[in-house]
Amino acid sequence: MTYIEDFAKIIEEQLVRVERMKNAQDAPDFAAMDKIVIGTIDGDGIGPIIMDSCRAILEKLLADEIASGRIELRRIDGLTIENRIAKMETVPADVLAAIKECDLLLKGPTTTPGKGDGRPNLESANVTLRRELDLFANVRPVVIPEKNIDWIFYRENTEGEYALGSKGVEINDDLSIDFKVTTTAGTVRLARAAFEYAKNNGNKKVSIITKANIMKKTDGKFLDLCRQVAEEYPEIEVDDWYVDIMAANLIDDKINSNFNVFILPNLYGDIITDEAAQMQGGVGTAGSANIGGRYAMFEAIHGSAPRMVEDGIAEYANPASLCRAAIMMLRHMGLASKAEVLESAVDGAAVDLFMPGDGRGNTAYDFTDYVLAHI
Repeated sequence: MTYIEDFAKIIEEQLVRVERMKNAQDAPDFAAMDKIVIGTIDGDGIGPIIMDSCRAILEKLLADEIASGRIELRRIDGLTIENRIAKMETVPADVLAAIKECDLLLKGPTTTPGKGDGRPNLESANVTLRRELDLFANVRPVVIPEKNIDWIFYRENTEGEYALGSKGVEINDDLSIDFKVTTTAGTVRLARAAFEYAKNNGNKKVSIITKANIMKKTDGKFLDLCRQVAEEYPEIEVDDWYVDIMAANLIDDKINSNFNVFILPNLYGDIITDEAAQMQGGVGTAGSANIGGRYAMFEAIHGSAPRMVEDGIAEYANPASLCRAAIMMLRHMGLASKAEVLESAVDGAAVDLFMPGDGRGNTAYDFTDYVLAHI
């Protein structure tokens, strides 16, 4: 197959995906469901340690619902780097089938093979799951009370540079090309979700982040579509910024508290939200939600920290980020009071425990015991 045929196949696949998006399912009404199945996925590296902590906390917090059969915490095995390589599948078929039997997912960090690490060129498991489950909105809150910062980021989750991250074309030894994807349906549904959140939370300001002056077809389309959706919400203040300027704005204490809701394409959202999380106290302090129609997945935003495992200090991993993802999951389910209880306990742990993640201070087990004692 020539590189022209490769490119044609990529276009055909994306056109099929566009049609599938047009027929996507609506979000479930959790209040009306007799049973809610939450799949828990350990992941790699420090994943099993922080998931054991979070699972133990949820088992206590949701004890009544679990006992009555209203909620099930179901372990999903097999999404490890070892199993994925052994089967040469980014998400093994049997694991994906088990995931699709759940209503919600709470997921630990998974390892993505990188160039030069000697592993096969498997796609990111997160990218695959977001695409397979059509989890189009990655929602990441960052709150820094002492700076009057209350941000929430709506990052497009299934398109941009990540949609085809493992499907670039090597033309010859001198030229390689990767692809960026922007669709009308994918952008509009993200923008509408962000504006609905802004409206439902006091008409918060919305900022659209692109590099539309350079990426005129993809980012230009993204900006135009977000502006069109904005016209449906005349009561909401809207502005737009280039991503490099916004990276600077976030650390400018003279203006950063003026921002509320952000809408970003995939790659920019990944980078900017890590910057924002670092301001909050590090990526280990932040959770994220991946929202679609039928499914939703909640996870820590940090990686699997293989160096902590290699150095024998994995037990010092901080489960706070995964627990904050669980807080978002509880709110998504309509269990706001449970979410508040857990959030209060996790906030207390952040003050009372010392968890630098370098083999000093408190361990994940200390964190678990603290939160269990405070819920």
